[in-house]
Amino acid sequence: MGAERYEEFAPPEGLAPWVKVIWTYAAPDPSPVVQRIAPDGCPELILDLGAPYEELGEDGVWRLQPPALFAGQMTRPIAIRPVGPVELVALRFHPDGARDWLKAPLAIATDRRLDMGDRLKGLTPPPGDPAGQAAYMADWLDGVRCEDAWTIDAEVRAEVAAIGDDRPGPVRDAARQRALQRRFLDRVGVSSRELRSVFRFRRVFDHALGSDAESWLEAGLSAGYFDQPQMARDFRRFLGCTASEWAREQVELARALARPG
Repeated sequence: MGAERYEEFAPPEGLAPWVKVIWTYAAPDPSPVVQRIAPDGCPELILDLGAPYEELGEDGVWRLQPPALFAGQMTRPIAIRPVGPVELVALRFHPDGARDWLKAPLAIATDRRLDMGDRLKGLTPPPGDPAGQAAYMADWLDGVRCEDAWTIDAEVRAEVAAIGDDRPGPVRDAARQRALQRRFLDRVGVSSRELRSVFRFRRVFDHALGSDAESWLEAGLSAGYFDQPQMARDFRRFLGCTASEWAREQVELARALARPG
């Protein structure tokens, strides 16, 4: 009791084409350190059952996030920090899975956290029960899916899968390619080229967890980077710092979290 926890749950079969994973996180006494969040290619619907995080705005001012929010695609990092006890339950969509939930082009949410207080009003996932929270949110969202008759654009989904597998999509004539690009932006929120860049960065970024800088370069070359400077540019673009700076921050963050209160 009272310990930090993070858990992931698979969505039910009916939601699986749209929702990638349901996750919960709780930290009853979080250290008030700043955390950098990098793009991962997936929009999320997040319900905060505790104290909302503060987010650093482009004007340098810290502001509370809404307790219920939709986080669209990200093309740049954000910085957040806790201000009280944290308890979250969230649905992470597939890159192209949130269009019917949002009922609007995903591009309107790119690099934004939209207030979903009205749409999530009245939802009461059981506090302190990760599995119960995940099941509650899944049942609720599956009801929304059925009521609104959600669909998948098969051609957009195939393009997302090709990007995720780091392979080229099928060859199309110019008119069909342009039409696909418009639908891709509508359903994903970024271009296919941007999503490919995010996925390439995440392959290296996720590998970097617990690894040394030398292995990052090897992972970067395997992920498709030409050289270290190109990878370094994406670290600055998607994380706001160099790989070495980020690694140093993680060590400091770990120490802060482990420090007695």
